[in-house]
Amino acid sequence: MTDLAAHPVPAAEDVCCPGTDCELLPRQQAEELATVFRALADPTRVRLLQYLAGSDSGTACACHLPGALGITQPTLSFHMRKLHDAGLVDREKRGRWVHYTVRPDALERARSYLALPPAGAETRCC
Repeated sequence: MTDLAAHPVPAAEDVCCPGTDCELLPRQQAEELATVFRALADPTRVRLLQYLAGSDSGTACACHLPGALGITQPTLSFHMRKLHDAGLVDREKRGRWVHYTVRPDALERARSYLALPPAGAETRCC
């Protein structure tokens, strides 16, 4: 004889939903997106990216950025390196100054990820 108390029937609210039919994001893509989001998790870097994206020429010289944002040159270098390493900006040395340009393709990947459709309330089982 089996002990029913040892194997109780789950209540309706305890029933697990089936998984989705889609695949998980490949690990490398997830790591690349995480790097982008870490770079954008700092308000100074968000401001720098917006400043670059909004510049008339599509590029900005490092000589103008500290004054525009109220930061020092070393602080600028630190933040721009994070944005560059995340693939969000390109840099080009012109004479003694570096010019930075936003990489729209990198922003588009992040934008596409953030635009994932939310699961509809009617399709949720929980």
